[in-house]
This record gives sequence, C-alpha cells and structure tokens, in this order.
Amino acid sequence: MSSTKKSFSAKEVQRQSGHCRYQPVWEMMHKIRAMMGLRDDTYQLNGRVGADEAFFVTVDENRPDTLKRGRGSERQTTVMVLAESKVKESRKPKKPGRPTTALGHIKMKLMRSTTADTISEKGKKTLDTGTDLVTDGFPSYNELGKDLRSHTRLKVPPKEAGKLLPWVHIEIANAKRLLLDIHHRIDSDFLENYLNEFCYKANRKYFDDIFDRLIIACLSFRWNWLGKTYG
Repeated sequence: MSSTKKSFSAKEVQRQSGHCRYQPVWEMMHKIRAMMGLRDDTYQLNGRVGADEAFFVTVDENRPDTLKRGRGSERQTTVMVLAESKVKESRKPKKPGRPTTALGHIKMKLMRSTTADTISEKGKKTLDTGTDLVTDGFPSYNELGKDLRSHTRLKVPPKEAGKLLPWVHIEIANAKRLLLDIHHRIDSDFLENYLNEFCYKANRKYFDDIFDRLIIACLSFRWNWLGKTYG
C-alpha cells in the first residue's frame, strides 16, 4: 500500500500474498487506512487554503436510490475538500491551464450535511487560525471564516470553479478517478478510509520512506472499527 501513489484492491493483495481468505485482508487494509487518517489529523492546514464540497457516489442499502444530484442527493456522500496552495518559483513556464501555485497538503473530510455548523466544526479541527481561506459564495463557510485570519469569497460560476479553486478540483478529480479505477463501488461507511489513503499518499508524494512512516503511524495510534464518526 506504500509502494505506489495509487492503491490496491483487497482482492489484489490477497492474490499477491497468497492468503486463502478475503475478509482478513480487507479488514487489515481498512485498519491501515484508518491509521493514515489519524496520522494526518495531527496536522492542521495553514497559509492559503482553498475549500469546496465534493460529492462522491456511494452505496448505502438503507437509503433510497433517487436521481437527485448535487447537494442533498441521497445517492452521494458529501466531502469537504481543503487544499493548500503555495507560491513556488519555477524556472520552467507553466503549461496553459495549469495552476500558477504549487500544491501543499490536502484533506478530505466526510460531512453529514453542508450546514454552517457542520462546516465550522470540521474546519476548526482541520485549519490553523492563521489560515487565509478561499471559497466560493456558499454562505455556510461564513461562520468558519470568522475564526480564521481571512476569508475570501469568490463568485464562482460552475464552469469556472476549476480555474478559481484549481488545486481543490484537481484533487477531487484525481480521487474520484482513483476510486473508480481501483475499487469501482464504495460503501458510504468506508469512503473516509479510502480518502484517508489518497490524502496520506498525496501529502507524502515527495518522500522516499513512506513505508517506514506508515509503520510508525500504525504503532502510534489505537485502531477503532469504522474509524471516526463524522459531521
């Protein structure tokens, strides 16, 4: 799980390890993903941070299968995505359409709703008070912005969101593509664990010793089934 920036399915790990049963391998991998999330929770984002919501299609047998889309859809799980953007001098000119800043660290947190109270509660745990927050005009972010150094609200037409909040939407697209390619079908109860793995690897993409760091993380925290509650 630390050897590639992508991911492995439990079935593939079972095949490569020669284990005769699927369930223990699946449980082991979710324990590791939970530890990744707990490790990243010890850090807060700071500086200039973009934030937006993403909607991941998930499976939940207890909810109706409706065709409603976007905010409030019963077919999708809401995730708050936060991405640091840092000014980085480069001798090479940026390709057209690419962000002019460098990506810092990212976090993705599940939310039961997009109310101001829920966003504020999640954001306070994730962001340092010295953060310069950048969001669209969604009013639920206003309460969170009061506790930070600054809050910039952009009027973002849907087609322009990727340009005004570039790293947020690049990472949303990367996460959705990875989950679709590797896991195909995600249960809503375990989506946060998969996102923990994605963020953990993205935040350490330039590190050479991810395996050692992951072993330390697994020894440093106590695992709890289903990880943390959210929202």
